[in-house]
Amino acid sequence: MFSKSKINEPGPKADDTSAKPAAPEMPKASPAPTDYKAAAPKAKPPASVLSQDLHVTGNIKTTGDIQVEGTVEGDIRAHLLTIGESATIKGEVIADDVVVNGRIVGRVRGLKVRLTATARVEGDIIHKTIAIESGAHFEGSVQRQDDPLNGGKARAAAGQAAPAAPTQQG
Repeated sequence: MFSKSKINEPGPKADDTSAKPAAPEMPKASPAPTDYKAAAPKAKPPASVLSQDLHVTGNIKTTGDIQVEGTVEGDIRAHLLTIGESATIKGEVIADDVVVNGRIVGRVRGLKVRLTATARVEGDIIHKTIAIESGAHFEGSVQRQDDPLNGGKARAAAGQAAPAAPTQQG
């Protein structure tokens, strides 16, 4: 029965909104942040862009997307990382998707790694899938892993466990 009375309430509220023109302004302030909170996960924010004249010294970490056109001396962790043609990264790159148009000096870890024709990579690439276009310059090793993003942590744990295993066997 309570639900039936709640169904009947919206009718009078419609009449009440015409009677209260100033009152909805206060409630609008409360529901608006709720609406934005609900809409924020649905709408994907645009990628953060580090412009060509920007030089960053330090690590960058985000769950969003980054497009780098400048220089970064440090590690970068992101969801989608696009390295522009004019960009130079000196450090480790970790992202779900990595698109390299510029230069990276350091390790690259990604589920999907793509080196375009203008890419210059000096370092190891650990990936789940990789694409290297004709003209790309690459010096290093390529290793496929099912989980390249957590490979370093798993490898460190395996490295600690590995010495114990041979001792038990030997």
